Amino acid sequence: MNSLLALLHPQVVYAPQLAIALGVILLALLHGFLADRRKFKASALTLSTFTLIAAALAGFSVAMAGPVEWVLVDWGWGQLSILLDALSCIMLGLVGFLGYIVTRFSLNYLEGDPGQQRFIQWLCATQGSVVLLVISGNLLLFIVSWMAISLCLHQLLTFYPDRPGAKQAAKKKFLISRLGDACLISAALLVWLQFKSLDFSVILAPAAAAKQPLLPWIAGLLVAAAIIKSAQFPFHSWLPDTLETPTPVSALMHAGIINAGGYLILRMSPLLVQVPGALNTLAFIGAFTALFASVIMMTQSSVKKSLAWSTVSQMGFMMLQCGLGAFALAMLHVVAHSLYKAYAFLSSGSSVRQATVSWVPTSRPAAHPKILIGALLAALMIGCGTCLLLVDHVMASPGELLLAAVFVMALAHLLWTLWSSSMRRRLLTWGLAIAGLTAVTCFTLHAAFSSVLQSALPLYHPERTALDFILMSLVMLLFLAVLVFQAQLPAWGTHPRFSRLYVHAANGFYFGTYLNRFTQKLGL
Repeated sequence: MNSLLALLHPQVVYAPQLAIALGVILLALLHGFLADRRKFKASALTLSTFTLIAAALAGFSVAMAGPVEWVLVDWGWGQLSILLDALSCIMLGLVGFLGYIVTRFSLNYLEGDPGQQRFIQWLCATQGSVVLLVISGNLLLFIVSWMAISLCLHQLLTFYPDRPGAKQAAKKKFLISRLGDACLISAALLVWLQFKSLDFSVILAPAAAAKQPLLPWIAGLLVAAAIIKSAQFPFHSWLPDTLETPTPVSALMHAGIINAGGYLILRMSPLLVQVPGALNTLAFIGAFTALFASVIMMTQSSVKKSLAWSTVSQMGFMMLQCGLGAFALAMLHVVAHSLYKAYAFLSSGSSVRQATVSWVPTSRPAAHPKILIGALLAALMIGCGTCLLLVDHVMASPGELLLAAVFVMALAHLLWTLWSSSMRRRLLTWGLAIAGLTAVTCFTLHAAFSSVLQSALPLYHPERTALDFILMSLVMLLFLAVLVFQAQLPAWGTHPRFSRLYVHAANGFYFGTYLNRFTQKLGL
């Protein structure tokens, strides 16, 4: 059986992957010559379906025969290759599924629009670039696809050229993306100088990455490229301003493309764990971004604006997970957030109608300290009990223990919300059941992802210094402060100082305004 799989492996897996990566872009370029609208729609759907099938084949092959790298072109001094392992297969399946859903939605959403064919052309090109990024086997192909994603997305962001807001947001995105490209290219140059290779199989080998003099610079540039790509503070302001594009673009961007920075960190994690300082910096920036964006999100009245700031916050939390070394948990976060955010944007048009027919409490009083403490204790018992039963190694990792504490705070907020409602007696029982089920589900999925990705992602349990524990304690206190802030929001709503803070937060503390002025000075 193994010999048969080894014989069929290249034909069954590599050919579909290569066909997807190149076929998507070729088909996108040929869309302009497809005059028959039926053929045009069928080609787009066939392409998305083919991606799903190839992802399933890749996952089956890797599960049976293990990760494999296939060299496409070898120039002697370097090569282009694709890499199929557990990490790339999970991402490929996610990209294929989201691409199919967004493509189906787009065909109906833009029905009758004169630019529909052009839109699908660039949508397919963007998806093809993401597929290339996911299956890249070295930094050269990774950088090419990284830049191609940005350039194709720019065409989608400017789909309505008569909208000044869309053009301004696209300009900001273009400017910030070039800064991220420069960081990644600089990192690749240093990687070549240090390792004389750009292949992941070479530079990510444990023996190769140990105690290299240029490694801190490489890690710093990789972290910088990731935080810029994933809209982390202070490079975040362009993302909430890109909402004048068609809804499918928002869904694809917030559910897929924004994860590219996180995927870079996960792919390069065997190298980054050699530089704890870089991961600590990533964790601090991610935590600050998550809290900063969550405060702004609470003040937004627009459904899409709230979702956009939610994406910034969620990407910050994902970066916090990566910085703490919880790579499998970060991958789970990527999958869960992508599925949720795609659904949220594609269904955002019906949010107002749903709000008018659903039960919404007219007001909610501020949380009494005893209620908040009780909710925290109940959530603590549920979270810790589930953690000890399912993932006992969490207690041995300070980073994952911090994430478990943040999860307990989220459960406490759920329980407090139910207790504060007028139907608290009826809802509290269900709330406890839902909280317990949520805890079991999350920790079970964490254990499953850790098992599947153990060969692709490194274990990170460094010796923690006093500074590390101080930083983790500070992060925990900041998350607790946001929980208390949200609980006391109704009581503080009429305070003059809070009113001023509310106005500043509703405007994103004016980072977008300053960047707009900067781009105008540059003549963009």
